[in-house]
Amino acid sequence: MKLQELLNKRSEGKCELCKAENNVTLYEVLPQQGNNEDDSIMICGRCKAQIDRLEEPDSKHWSCLSETIWSEVPGIQVISWRMLNRFRNESWATENLDIMYLDDENLAWAKATGDHENDTTVHLHKDSNGTILQTGDIVIITKSLDVKGYTLNAKLGTVVKNIRLVPENTEQIEGKIEGQVIVILTKYVRKQTI
Repeated sequence: MKLQELLNKRSEGKCELCKAENNVTLYEVLPQQGNNEDDSIMICGRCKAQIDRLEEPDSKHWSCLSETIWSEVPGIQVISWRMLNRFRNESWATENLDIMYLDDENLAWAKATGDHENDTTVHLHKDSNGTILQTGDIVIITKSLDVKGYTLNAKLGTVVKNIRLVPENTEQIEGKIEGQVIVILTKYVRKQTI
């Protein structure tokens, strides 16, 4: 039986963290690469986005960890411990961390990514209004900009389609204006809503 089939059976088609039933996919708990039942879990899209820091964390969503900390599946224990540590400044998370037990091997695994040293801060690409930007979005330039290295001037109101996020800098996006790919600061754009 394939790994995904085994995990679907174990999880009964639900997220093994929050019990959501939609958009549930296989998630490998890093840095383990054993590709087995203990190293992988089934999670929903919302849990995945927050674990991977692609979405603002919602502590109410993670109150489900009060139950999942008792799971016997090592991957679920590790992710539960990591997420509780992100919310360690909140009393409910501290209380759960105090009563949670991880053996030495799983605790070392949980600490291996260093995620427990970080808080819930998520660095996302946001436009001038604070709206989250995604690759492929359409933005409108909110200030006339001179483009360095080109004779091009990106005028106020210019529409830039199909943007790309600059991965290592949340204050920059890439977009094409008059056939030239340029870097644009996110503080000078607003997302176009359809």
